[in-house]
Amino acid sequence: MTDTAHYRPGAAWGMAALLAAFTLINFIDKAALGMVAVPLMAELHLSPAEFGMIAGSFYWLFGISAVVVGFLANRVPTRWLLLIMAAAWAVLQLPIAITGGALTVLLCRAALGAAEGPGTPVALHALYKWFPDSKRTLPGALVIQGGILGMLLAGLVIPQITQRWGWRMNFVILAAVGAVWVLAWLVWGREGNLGHQGMQGAAANARLPYARLLTDPSMLTLFLLCFSAYWTISLNLTWLPSYMEKALGFSSVTAGRWVALIVVAGTPVGLVAGFLSERLLKRGRGSRVARVMLINGSVVLAAILLLCVGQLDLAPVQKALLQAAATGLLAVTFVLSPPILGEIVPPLQRGGLMAIYTAIGNVAGALGPMVMGQLVQHYGSTNAHGYETGFMMGAVLLVVSALASLRWLHPDRSRQTLGNSVAPATA
Repeated sequence: MTDTAHYRPGAAWGMAALLAAFTLINFIDKAALGMVAVPLMAELHLSPAEFGMIAGSFYWLFGISAVVVGFLANRVPTRWLLLIMAAAWAVLQLPIAITGGALTVLLCRAALGAAEGPGTPVALHALYKWFPDSKRTLPGALVIQGGILGMLLAGLVIPQITQRWGWRMNFVILAAVGAVWVLAWLVWGREGNLGHQGMQGAAANARLPYARLLTDPSMLTLFLLCFSAYWTISLNLTWLPSYMEKALGFSSVTAGRWVALIVVAGTPVGLVAGFLSERLLKRGRGSRVARVMLINGSVVLAAILLLCVGQLDLAPVQKALLQAAATGLLAVTFVLSPPILGEIVPPLQRGGLMAIYTAIGNVAGALGPMVMGQLVQHYGSTNAHGYETGFMMGAVLLVVSALASLRWLHPDRSRQTLGNSVAPATA
């Protein structure tokens, strides 16, 4: 019997909702430091370069942890891995709220990055155990959009909390929210079993040499796409509130609302891309058309918009709108790249490769904020040029990754070359 025959829509979508809540909390945690950047830097007497280093510390162990836990996910039930990660997130918020010195913030953010690094890849690996390949794009988009909704809530709520109770209170609330999710997952979280249904004998336990997987042109291109898209996302998470407030002249609350608008732009774009991709697959189009070409078009357009922000003499509102459009378009990369990886990699190795994909991409999360910090310090925190130079560097990376994708990202070709036994993406 096929995966589709064993597919249980009600249970599967229930798990998708819980995993979307998981990524929502993950991204609120990521965005929180950037949203309190201005009062935190003032209270702790941090320069932009020092704050950039603290922000980048979140990614010091992020990739290593993602890879280690990702390979564990090949053998350990994802239910327990997700539970341990979420519990760690909740606990690590408290020292920031209680003691909150510069060293404490740095150490806790580094530890939090280690705990959150495997979050998205393990969540998607868990999700794919509930959905067959032809039905993964929309639920995958829901889980990814959970992260965007998290950034939206961060932009709307954190400035209000900071204004009323101070920046530390945000981390108390994040600890409580994480604890609530842990309890919900203990009650309702379950492990899926799709991926092996319908596979017989050796196919059910198929593995490929990691050297072949990691040197495959399609895999290398997916790594580059994730790196280039996450460069801009990490800058938005860390520096966008400061850019909106100090360089563009918005008040802290208004800046938070603009940040919320900018990040929420990815929600409809990602969901529409997921829906369109599934429609194309049902009509018999291959993954090269239904997934790769959608990514390429969105990445190139996002790069053009970011270049316009840096090069054109625009009003602050116009720059904010272009940032919103560019960020929304990048959601397509994160929605459609994981299903492509799922096509190429055997189920027993998917958790590890998903983690490597995330880890390599998130190297940009460590480098981007630090580079931006140096630029902001050089030009001054009230000068938009420093921020916009960092965004334009991201645009160049996006163009390079789109060209590489156009040339080398061929999922069907990679499956044939690798001899993978995973069923192709068809309806």
